[in-house]
Amino acid sequence: MRIIDCDYFVVGSGMGGLMTALHLAPHGKVVLATKRKLADCNTNFAQGGICCVAAPDDSFKSHLKDTQIAGAGLCTERVVARIVAEAPKGIADLIRCGVKFSKKPDGSWDLTREGGHSARRIFHAGDITGEQCEAAMIRTIRRHPEIEILENTTVIDLITTTRRLGMKKAPHQCVGAYVLDTETQEIYAIRSPNTVLATGGCGKVYLYTCNPDTATGDGIALAWRAGAKIENMEFIQFHPTCLYHPNAKRFLISEAVRGEGAVLVDGKGRPFMEKYDPRGSLAPRDIVARSIDSEMKRTGAPCMFLDIRHKGKAYLKKRFPNIYKKCLSFGIDMAKDLIPIVPAAHYCCGGIQATVDGRTSVKGLSAVGECASTGLHGANRLASNSLMEALVCARLTAKRLMVHPVKLERKIAIPAWKTGKAVAPDEAVLVAHMWDEIRRLMWDYVGIVRTDKRLARARRRLQTLRREIHDYYFRYLVTPDTLELRNLAVCAELIVRSAQKRRESRGLHYTLDCPNLSERLHSTILPGYRG
Repeated sequence: MRIIDCDYFVVGSGMGGLMTALHLAPHGKVVLATKRKLADCNTNFAQGGICCVAAPDDSFKSHLKDTQIAGAGLCTERVVARIVAEAPKGIADLIRCGVKFSKKPDGSWDLTREGGHSARRIFHAGDITGEQCEAAMIRTIRRHPEIEILENTTVIDLITTTRRLGMKKAPHQCVGAYVLDTETQEIYAIRSPNTVLATGGCGKVYLYTCNPDTATGDGIALAWRAGAKIENMEFIQFHPTCLYHPNAKRFLISEAVRGEGAVLVDGKGRPFMEKYDPRGSLAPRDIVARSIDSEMKRTGAPCMFLDIRHKGKAYLKKRFPNIYKKCLSFGIDMAKDLIPIVPAAHYCCGGIQATVDGRTSVKGLSAVGECASTGLHGANRLASNSLMEALVCARLTAKRLMVHPVKLERKIAIPAWKTGKAVAPDEAVLVAHMWDEIRRLMWDYVGIVRTDKRLARARRRLQTLRREIHDYYFRYLVTPDTLELRNLAVCAELIVRSAQKRRESRGLHYTLDCPNLSERLHSTILPGYRG
């Protein structure tokens, strides 16, 4: 079996993965793996922007307060303060990569505002910020000879000393991973004392999501199977305004549209948000998503609407060129028509328990970005804090690893991947059916509003499905679909188990059986797999 050795193994090609690799490149050999092409990630689809205090009437203290309010009291204050204060360095990193953020005619930054923010502090590049950042980082990373890029490479499992290698007397440590080349079907190993997971979220665990098809929770599931602690998985953020159209797949109407004056209305153009929250259409996402869900259930309407017609065509085409063009392709003129929207699974606020510099509960394993739970988001992410977190934590993780890298005591032997009696899969319909069942089950039972009964039903069915998936996994040769299904099922059960442990309604977790806040603030922590 082929083995690739490196000083740093980075998994994921979004903001967190690319920036971590760029910071580490001058300090050792970096292998960067992504399961499709580099641009196939959540970062590439981010429209709104990146939070960073820059206006004279804004402050780090104000940004911290807004983040804490959105997080429903569960944010870790020292973490928020650190990340908010480090954000300007992250913006500078992107500018060095060639990102051209939007400016006003006078040359000052064209900062925008989104729901939950008390000031304009969001850097953007038109309405395709993520795409512009991703393209600039990819151009930069391809110029680095120290970085080996492995596209179409799926991580099967992390390799740990005590579990995978059976080294009973050795400390529990991650020493790399088995990976699958999805083009050649070769299975080989990456051996590294420092593995960084920057794999994004798990939006595809739900039937309706604005995430790309790659968002199957791989990093969270990999870390859990390797023994890492998982935190606050019950907090799944539903983006309030996903375009509702039969031909529109996962297209978001950015929160910046509301930040620039759009109002949420019903089919007759009547605003409704003020009866749910005094901030109206600029309330935080959890409140807006629940309010839209409530209005849809109350009226039986299939969707609600955004109204920004008062801004006029010239302004809308200049400020939101991509969104305007996309809506127009579906016969919706933002300057004349109401924009139909529905909530959709968007962001995982929990994940692998990690520090701001990426340290997890497993030696040699770091986590950055959406797959990590640092304490920044608490019970609900403030709009545009995600890319900021990825930027800052990538920088801080790389700084820790370059100064205090984990070392292997000796060159650990990694055994060849064993296929046993596994045969080529001949019933792909089984994988497709289980995939569909998980996503429908999660949408129906573990969505925006939850109950004890629905969660119990979801957990029982998921346990059965995971046994069926386990049997399928060992019976047949691995494929990308099988690996994603396996990871998706793990994430689904982690979400349900976490939701059952939280006996209150806080932030993104709202349950009819415990509708009030608990007086005790706590995180929901699940131990890593012990089998």
